[in-house]
Amino acid sequence: MTVLSIDGAVKRRGDRQTIKDVSLTVQAGERVALLGHNGAGKTTLIQMILGLTAIDGGHITVAGHRPGSIEARRRTAFLPENVAFHRALTGKEQLRHFARLRGQPPSRADDLLERVGLADDADRRIATYSKGMGQRLGLAQALLAPPGLALLDEPTSGLDPIARWQFYALVEELAAAGGAVLLSSHALTELEARTDRIAILRAGSLVADGSLDALRRLAQLPIRLRIAARQQGTEALVAKIGGRPINGRAVELICSSDEKLERLAAVSAVRHLVEDVEIIPPGLDELYRHFSAAAEQPQ
Repeated sequence: MTVLSIDGAVKRRGDRQTIKDVSLTVQAGERVALLGHNGAGKTTLIQMILGLTAIDGGHITVAGHRPGSIEARRRTAFLPENVAFHRALTGKEQLRHFARLRGQPPSRADDLLERVGLADDADRRIATYSKGMGQRLGLAQALLAPPGLALLDEPTSGLDPIARWQFYALVEELAAAGGAVLLSSHALTELEARTDRIAILRAGSLVADGSLDALRRLAQLPIRLRIAARQQGTEALVAKIGGRPINGRAVELICSSDEKLERLAAVSAVRHLVEDVEIIPPGLDELYRHFSAAAEQPQ
């Protein structure tokens, strides 16, 4: 089921188009990462989905409903990068208030405070919270009612590693329950194994959209083979298979996808010199740089 549908969306600021004919869908149970430099149009696109910014062209629907409509809002949860709450309230008071607005029992708020690691601080005033604690409270309010669509804008900003792990566990649960997730972030490395698709914006245009494997096939970036040598075997390895030595203990080969099997066969032929082999495909940061740079090249 398509929860979010963006078809040829356009946004203009004076004579300039800030969103240029963007088409993107997010299915139920799907986690999509929305990437782009500052000013690429991520925030504007999210505002259009929320109905906070008018669309100048194309169409956007949330579960079949117009952005900003009552039905679309009921089906949408939003976590901004910089959350703001009533500083005089405690975390528990604030979240229970949002639970009532969502038609949820107070126990739902208490459960979420536990799951985001704020149970011990639930009775503290929000004014005493750190940025990371405020972000965790924002995540809890975004997850109060299972939404059709969750829009998460830099959701791990200010979170420590344990809180980040807890956050992505909640996102996985949300998707497993049928929620659609659109997650905007600059933390590329942590997104690799935690999203199903990558969408990259560049100057308001969608320049890439696909799974990590699909983007790798499309980009055709080199693959690295890192071969750990047996004791004192690095020089012999280089002499047999080429490449460059690393720290005197390994050899690195750079090859294309088409050359990978041939290179591995060469390594296998000298297995008596080899301790281990690691195949390192291009990471998301490399793919991001590739597609962003490709968009800058003149047509």
